[in-house]
Amino acid sequence: MDSFLLRGGTPLEGEIPISGSKNATLPLLAAVLLAPGFYRFTNVPQLKDVRTMSNLLRILGAKVDEAEHELHIDTSHATHVEAPYELVKTMRASFYVLGPLLARHGEARVSLPGGCAWGPRPVDLHMKGMEALGAKLDLDQGYVVARADYLKGAEFEFPISSVGASCNVIMAAVLARGTSVLKNIALEPEVTQLSIFLNRMGAKISGIGTRTLTIQGVPDLKPADAVMIPDRIETGSYICAVGMTSGKLRLTHADPSHMQIVIETARAAGLNVQYGSDSITVERRNGALKPFAITTDPYPGFPTDLQAPFMALAGLAGGESRITDTIYTDRFTHVAELARLGANIRMEGNVAVIAGVKEFVGAPVMSTDLRASVSLVLAGLAARGETEVKRIYHLDRGYEKLEVKLSRVGADIRRVEGEA
Repeated sequence: MDSFLLRGGTPLEGEIPISGSKNATLPLLAAVLLAPGFYRFTNVPQLKDVRTMSNLLRILGAKVDEAEHELHIDTSHATHVEAPYELVKTMRASFYVLGPLLARHGEARVSLPGGCAWGPRPVDLHMKGMEALGAKLDLDQGYVVARADYLKGAEFEFPISSVGASCNVIMAAVLARGTSVLKNIALEPEVTQLSIFLNRMGAKISGIGTRTLTIQGVPDLKPADAVMIPDRIETGSYICAVGMTSGKLRLTHADPSHMQIVIETARAAGLNVQYGSDSITVERRNGALKPFAITTDPYPGFPTDLQAPFMALAGLAGGESRITDTIYTDRFTHVAELARLGANIRMEGNVAVIAGVKEFVGAPVMSTDLRASVSLVLAGLAARGETEVKRIYHLDRGYEKLEVKLSRVGADIRRVEGEA
């Protein structure tokens, strides 16, 4: 398996273009199953997860052609209704195809998902939403089997805010007969982009950007094109990189409107953050990092996907920081690996108490999931000496050309190819 070798201590200077959002691209790729025809997606990140979803579409009968940050998709012959275990096990977002397949074909057979090796992320909410719309669901040898002569509009309230379940049930509801009222919908920008895209396809969704969506079902949809929104998690990760190494970065092709609480937290940590309509400039020169407190929460709260990068940042702040994760209360596998680099972190349930240290010292560390992995890279950028980050295939799922982007702004980082 590939690894990264880093030699820390170099300030970052220059410009990094932010890629399209992985978490926004994946549900849109599932949505193409709702209507036969041709689609063109641009600003698509070149990531393993996007390739996995593209391969799943091919298995379902679609034709997918890849260009530079573009996908050209033809779903004219996408008539298969089974998403196999071999693909779904590698990426939880593959489960998004359940709603579109059920809505368009009246049946779907989708493997229960796999994904990162931390914490339970059940699909119960997806299934309860489909049942509310009139589907009959069964489990058969690890597959969710869903059937409905037709879906019918219904009122459904999500007991907790869930991005994945919100996306899946919205996609099912747009072709249901009658009107659906979906309450406690996730407010994340990725959900908003999906709803806007579905309306472009001919859906009738009102209340976009609020907790309640009213969806008037339509008999059919038509293809549409889409431009992927910027990746707010990648943006936040590079903000942390500046804080840990010093220097100044201009992050282009970003969307600061999606980043307000992250920007506020970075400023609280002592970073100088300025932004325009589509760029963010982050600077840290000689000032010491300040301790801060974070509690993760659904959007517009602090994103759980940036908990690990900001924990690495807190590890070098003067004083005691506290990070509470209320979304995934066991998402702390990076703590032990950051400690190998010299971080002083104490766990109190789902609260990490970080006593800042003067420096990290390089050591071999092991990636355990996508966001934990990037926190180790960030720590390695700041550490004295050499750090080896192993099992970086996690990073290839969610960070486009990470080592290339960092190298171009001065980081000493290189990929070492390992055995397959």
